[in-house]
Amino acid sequence: MSVRGTEKAPSAGSSTGKEPSQKDPIKGTSFSTAIVSGIVAVVDGVIIASVGIVVYFGYVGWSPDSFSLYLMATTVNLIVTVLAFHFADLYRFEMITQPFNQIYKVVSICLLTFLLLLTMAFAVKVSGQFSRVWSFSSFFIETGLICGARIAFYFVILNWAKSGLLSRNVALVGGGEQGEKFIERVLTVDDPWLNIVGIFDDRLDRLPSEIGNYRMIGDLDELVTYAREQRLDDIVIALPWAASDRLKIIIEKLKVLPVNIRLSPDLIGMEYPILGYENIGSVQTLNIFAKPISNWDLVFKNIMDKVLIGAGVFFVAPLMLIVALAIKLDSRGPVLFRQKRYGMNNEEFDVFKYRTMYHVRPPETGVPQATRGDPRVTKLGNFLRRTSLDELPQLFNVLNGSMSLVGPRPHAVEHNKLYDEIISGYSARHRVKPGITGWAQVNGLRGETDTPDKMEARVKHDVYYIENWSVMLDFKILSKTALVLFGQESAY
Repeated sequence: MSVRGTEKAPSAGSSTGKEPSQKDPIKGTSFSTAIVSGIVAVVDGVIIASVGIVVYFGYVGWSPDSFSLYLMATTVNLIVTVLAFHFADLYRFEMITQPFNQIYKVVSICLLTFLLLLTMAFAVKVSGQFSRVWSFSSFFIETGLICGARIAFYFVILNWAKSGLLSRNVALVGGGEQGEKFIERVLTVDDPWLNIVGIFDDRLDRLPSEIGNYRMIGDLDELVTYAREQRLDDIVIALPWAASDRLKIIIEKLKVLPVNIRLSPDLIGMEYPILGYENIGSVQTLNIFAKPISNWDLVFKNIMDKVLIGAGVFFVAPLMLIVALAIKLDSRGPVLFRQKRYGMNNEEFDVFKYRTMYHVRPPETGVPQATRGDPRVTKLGNFLRRTSLDELPQLFNVLNGSMSLVGPRPHAVEHNKLYDEIISGYSARHRVKPGITGWAQVNGLRGETDTPDKMEARVKHDVYYIENWSVMLDFKILSKTALVLFGQESAY
């Protein structure tokens, strides 16, 4: 990332107190990212108001009796929607720059607002005075336009940033290891609007003249002067938290400036994502890991499991009976096979599968995985494994709550213990219910895991699913599962 707009500054060895010799060329020619949220809110408001009024004049037609009623409904819709967007963080710059991640929220809030207004109109007995065409057309058109505007605005932001019209100017305090780590992490994402103007530190005689191509501009007094003459949005203090006395002195000196003062995570904090703050009693704590798929998300996922499985069992029941009969005719032994697996929070449960191996065979040590051409597998079993039809009885595991439709695939207890010892973070798979299918499986990671590398790749996909769960991701996995069930050679 290049440094834009950094003025000629004193070198690390120059005397302190010297003012920068040139003005920052960004000042007066670019605006802050903080202004973007206001622009987006205004655009949302204009879209909602325009759609309501245009559809009214275009379809209902103006009359003195109806205009005030439709104008009031449009105004209420505008206020409720914009406020809901605000409380859902849809006007945060970080969210605005991820348009495809916020579409789901935009559509959900517009739908809930629409239903709320319908309920209000029904409650006050004015619903009959509104045109159904106006109501539904306004909802669909404004929702589509807002989504389209969010996507278009993202590309406008990129253009502004690349042309130098938009920037978030950040000064870094701390030229030591923590400052170096901060810059290293910042550079992992190339945000064109981010402009680190330089580094400031009182230890100029002990620090290098630059870190990661960012220059050491001066000490804290020069930072105060700089911030009063140039436009700064943020000052990030990247110093060890253990140096609390020094941090207090720095914060006291900088708090007089009209900028955001931020504290960089400590070195250990940079190893884990910080997910915000939470009060426990009167103490504010940093959130490092959030309980995955919890609260209403968990309720919705459980309902989705039960509804889809209920419908699935009804439709596949004839197929399940045919498979059961075929197994019975193919070889001696039970139709179903049970095996202990680890589920959510490492709790053991019995997983159900169709039997695919010969029932009577020599004693085995442990639970050896099936391999290509495995003599233990029956001819019918080969087909069932290749097509994943042997997993169908796990529908009953979903019904009894031990599994979910989508989640990390459960492994045999012996395999679990083995991989937990050799793969870091393996047990993180057990933070949610295991699934019949998962993100790893639809990305080609099915079948035998005969090397640690294969299992590690599967674990990475499972952790990605847990940390990025959404309803849409579940549906995406289910739809892709239907495409990969047949003919995948790695399943045997």
